[in-house]
Amino acid sequence: MSLMSLLSMLVSGTLFGFGLALSTMLSPEVILSFLRFRDRGLMLVMSGAVSVSLLAYQFAPRLRRKPVFGVQFDRHRLEPTRQTVVGAALFGVGWGLCGVCPGPAIAGLGVGNWPALYSLAGLAAGAWLQGVAAERGWWPIPRAVAP
Repeated sequence: MSLMSLLSMLVSGTLFGFGLALSTMLSPEVILSFLRFRDRGLMLVMSGAVSVSLLAYQFAPRLRRKPVFGVQFDRHRLEPTRQTVVGAALFGVGWGLCGVCPGPAIAGLGVGNWPALYSLAGLAAGAWLQGVAAERGWWPIPRAVAP
C-alpha cells in the first residue's frame, strides 16, 4: 500500500470522525432519542451522507476511468440473502439496545467515551462467533457474486 493511499485513509478517517462529533452521533443518548423519533436532526445528517454517497457512486466512475488509488471501480449487485437480512437485523437490534454504531463508538473513544468499549467488545465477540459458526458450517457464507 502506498504512502499516498495511507495518507488518504488517515485524512478520510479523521474527517469522518470530526463529522460524527459535529453531528453529535458520538452520544448514545442522541442516537436513542433519534431511534425513538424524538430527535429528527440526525435524519438530516444521515440523509446528507446518503445523498453524497449516492452521487459519488453514480458519478465518480463516469468522471474518471479508474479510482485514484485503485485499478478499477467495482460494481456490486445487491442480492439480499438470509444471512444479509439476519445480520442487518442483529446489527439494528444491537444499535437500538446500546445506541452505539461501530464507527461512532471508535470515534467516541477519542473523546473519552470509554463505555463504548463494551459495545466494541460485543461487536468483536459477535464477529468472532460468526466466524466460528461459519467455520463449523452452522452459518453458511454466501458465495461470491461474479461482477
